[in-house]
Amino acid sequence: MEQVSHMEYLEEMEQIDSTVMEQVIEAMEGYDYSKYTRQDVEAALSHDSCSIEDFGALLSPAAQDYIEEMARKATLETRKHFGNSVYLFTPIYISNYCENLCVYCGFNCQNKIKRAKLDTQEMEREMEAIAKSGLEEILILTGESRKMSDVKYIGQACKIAHQYFKNVGIEVYPMNSDEYAYLRQCGADYVTVFQETYNSDKYETLHLAGHKRCFPYRINAQERALMGGMRGVAFAALLGLDDFRKDAFATGIHAYLIQRKYPHAEISFSCPRLRPIINNDKINPKDVHEKQLLQIMCAYRIFMPFAGMTISTRERAGFRDNVIGLAATKISAGVSTGIGGHGEEEEKGDDQFEISDGRNVEEVVAAIKERGLQPVMNDYVFV
Repeated sequence: MEQVSHMEYLEEMEQIDSTVMEQVIEAMEGYDYSKYTRQDVEAALSHDSCSIEDFGALLSPAAQDYIEEMARKATLETRKHFGNSVYLFTPIYISNYCENLCVYCGFNCQNKIKRAKLDTQEMEREMEAIAKSGLEEILILTGESRKMSDVKYIGQACKIAHQYFKNVGIEVYPMNSDEYAYLRQCGADYVTVFQETYNSDKYETLHLAGHKRCFPYRINAQERALMGGMRGVAFAALLGLDDFRKDAFATGIHAYLIQRKYPHAEISFSCPRLRPIINNDKINPKDVHEKQLLQIMCAYRIFMPFAGMTISTRERAGFRDNVIGLAATKISAGVSTGIGGHGEEEEKGDDQFEISDGRNVEEVVAAIKERGLQPVMNDYVFV
């Protein structure tokens, strides 16, 4: 497998005229969370709007004693912008073939797992089964293999999904803006990209081969998606791969800069932590416990109060139930991270990672209602 510099674009990769990456990296490298004091945190919580400096304070160790205060402020912001609504969706994995060698991922090309992909008939059966659960939003995922899951294959999945769902997201390998434009035409609405870590040196040691090894191409994916006409983009670092405070800070700054540059874009965050994978049950976040994860989510909400926020089945049910309405605005339900498994047939391919919350849609809906919140399947009106 070809080994290339992690900062070098390959010939087929689109390079855009943007300084967002440089701004994000400069901000992250200058972020010294050890300098913040309790007074800085109290000042940040007292302000009507949250500056970048305030955001840094809220992510710092000094803020860990103010989690309750942060949660109360986050809840007020969530209610102000989202009411008591909690949106539901489910992911569908249509292929787990991958050409990347990422040391923390169950799909990595050297991991000995059962590989599979859904054909169009299988996609339709899966999506029909998901739609019968009442869900109206779906997130399409693949392993990162252009050979086994090319753009037209993903486009076909989007076309089928558009027949069954009001909102269609994709979480696939980064693409050029014209390819994102094609998938938009096929029915995709938004793009999620996990940067994994914003520390380029650490990134190099985690991504040993494959297209994903190119750090700048990945970090500019959301901007290319918006250039291609996507309605929204989601940002995330995989918390636990590196210094989680710096990665969370960089994620927030990245989203903030893209929002300022593309004010029409719908911005959202995902908040994933490492999970065990097939053939490696020791992969877990070292420093990111639930308290730290809650701190990050509250800081995101206070910093960008209008952004959506997803809490995934990587987390246990009790934690997920507690953060919806507080900071999170979207929750997954009826999840399978293997290939297939939503219909009557068994999964065709192995899972990307272990999930913690295996509840079905009805159970998650009931949990939302128990907290006095309103489960929402979709709020888009098409004319």
